[in-house]
Amino acid sequence: MSTTPSAAVLVIVGAGPRATGLLERIAANAPELWDNGRKLIIHLVDPHPPGPGRIWRHGQSPLLRMNSMAEDVTMFTDETSTIEGPVRPGPSLAEWAASFSEGSEAPRHAPHTDPADPDVLAELRTLAGTDFPTRRAQSAYLDWVFRRVLTELPASVTVEWHRTTATAVSDAPDGRQHVRLSGRTAPLRADRVVLAQGHLGSAPTVEHRTLAAFARRHGRFHLPPSFSDDADLSALRPGEHVVLRGFGLAFIDLMVLLTEGRGGTYRTESDGTLTYRPSGREPVLHVGSRRGVPYHSKTRYPLLGPRPPLPRYFGPGAVDTLIAEGRPLDLRRDVWPLMAKEIGFGHYHELFHAHPDRTALSWPEFLTAYDRFGWYSDEMTALTTRAVQDPADRLDLEALDHPLKGLTFATPEAFRSHLRDHIARDVARREDATHSADLGAFLALLSVYGQLPPLVTAGRLTARSVADDLDGWWHGFFSFLASGPPGFRLRQLLALSEAGLVHFLGADLRIDTDETTGTFVATSPTVPGHTVHATALVEAYLPDPNLDRTHDPLLRHLHRHGTLTEEVISDSTHTHRSGRLRVTPAGGHVIDAGLGGPHPRLVALGAPTDSRAQAAFARPRTNAPAFRQNDEVARTLLRSLSSVPPSRPKGHDGSTVGLQARVGG
Repeated sequence: MSTTPSAAVLVIVGAGPRATGLLERIAANAPELWDNGRKLIIHLVDPHPPGPGRIWRHGQSPLLRMNSMAEDVTMFTDETSTIEGPVRPGPSLAEWAASFSEGSEAPRHAPHTDPADPDVLAELRTLAGTDFPTRRAQSAYLDWVFRRVLTELPASVTVEWHRTTATAVSDAPDGRQHVRLSGRTAPLRADRVVLAQGHLGSAPTVEHRTLAAFARRHGRFHLPPSFSDDADLSALRPGEHVVLRGFGLAFIDLMVLLTEGRGGTYRTESDGTLTYRPSGREPVLHVGSRRGVPYHSKTRYPLLGPRPPLPRYFGPGAVDTLIAEGRPLDLRRDVWPLMAKEIGFGHYHELFHAHPDRTALSWPEFLTAYDRFGWYSDEMTALTTRAVQDPADRLDLEALDHPLKGLTFATPEAFRSHLRDHIARDVARREDATHSADLGAFLALLSVYGQLPPLVTAGRLTARSVADDLDGWWHGFFSFLASGPPGFRLRQLLALSEAGLVHFLGADLRIDTDETTGTFVATSPTVPGHTVHATALVEAYLPDPNLDRTHDPLLRHLHRHGTLTEEVISDSTHTHRSGRLRVTPAGGHVIDAGLGGPHPRLVALGAPTDSRAQAAFARPRTNAPAFRQNDEVARTLLRSLSSVPPSRPKGHDGSTVGLQARVGG
């Protein structure tokens, strides 16, 4: 009779970048924590290919691009990663792409096969580190990362991909989990289950349902928040006037799909400006938002000085001190001044080291004083005024946050001229290394973002502050500064404005409906008295995570059965329902309402959770929060799966794709 212990079984729902990152950490930690005498079967459940998943699938428009440079995208830990498990370095997207260049001496990172799409291969062969890759190129990179991870798993670990959707998870009498799959009769039987579905769609809100009903009554078009490449835009007619509410990355994608995607082209003139040549199939776009301006362009230069030693003012020690105070905290009043000072430190560190000719003090002298003063103190204002004589070199976060505050324009044409100048100056600044202090501030902004989750999970922020300041203002401000489009997209926006195909509405955009004309009515205080009537309204932003309205059948099932608990923050002044599912700060176990605490066998990671560590890949050498979480969860899973009593798992029906760990096929 065989004494070989039976396999432990892990089911990961979702096979995109977050699941791939978790697998990478399982492979890295297995030599220490997994007994090679016992088998571990990992089931991946996702209708989309493992690695890219749905968001980064190859099957999307080749016109869509990332908003990160190729050298700023990695799936691998590095020397900055503060993790318990081993660091396993790997190539960034740019380093991986370099291995495809003809005559390149870059290492051929095994397993290495050329992408099947010849256009993607041609792009990779010429991709520079400062280029903004197509999403199809990122899809190829994520596919390669996944296949590499398979080769790094021990021989005792196998991976099977189920090309379908998980619809339910339930507790079995034997203490295991039964995972139901669409189109399958028998469930997968698992010892542990990880939910890693990534960014999900959701049903429209009451407001959006009301607008959709108006559109149906009058034969008009309304698009609720959605993922741009999933949206059906075919009903938008050539020449139709369309209002787009939102000026971030979703707008940029929609702009591309409705112009170039409909056959228009750009021509570069002798002075370097772009001219748009319409195809005649484009609608006319009117865009506005809360700020009324597009997200800031991404920088396209490296630091010229040494990397700032981050964090300095808002790191684990500062967060622990805030938590230990034991009092309710307001983000803007109690926390933001430290966050702002950290961002200022990144900005001035680069300015003083890379451009000392524009400063009136030495860096040590400036830093000694900077350390002592609060960000909003009169002393700090006097210090920066004395040390940095050009106001354009000083960091004014409030001016950055609301560039149209207090401004009004008599005519749409006057506002158009102002905003075109604003956009052109922003693009020029973000591509001119004499302003590299902006990049220092950006790096500090990333550091600040990574320090916030422990403060949030400790429950010290008031409910109102989480609602208005964290989930409202802060995430919008972060995206506005750090998650903007490449500069060439904003140049295209200017060309479309010049061609009369994009018009600017302004800040604090208001949308009404007119039953008499059957049109959507857009107004903004930026141009008082100006009104736009349109026959289509597009919500140009992504859906927020929401357990009540999620499109995901598994999350919907678990929420209705009480296995998932929504994050609800309540105090004497306010109750905030974030729509996110609650997980434990350590290990990511979901909070089960029926159990009154963590579910011992069910873990959730990424975008839909209250951990708010969403980005599944990261900029190299930034100690990415998601990588830290992946490592912690992988180690917890391996330890717990090792302790599961052997019990022969029953089989399952339905087709799978076997992915041999040692072959990577």
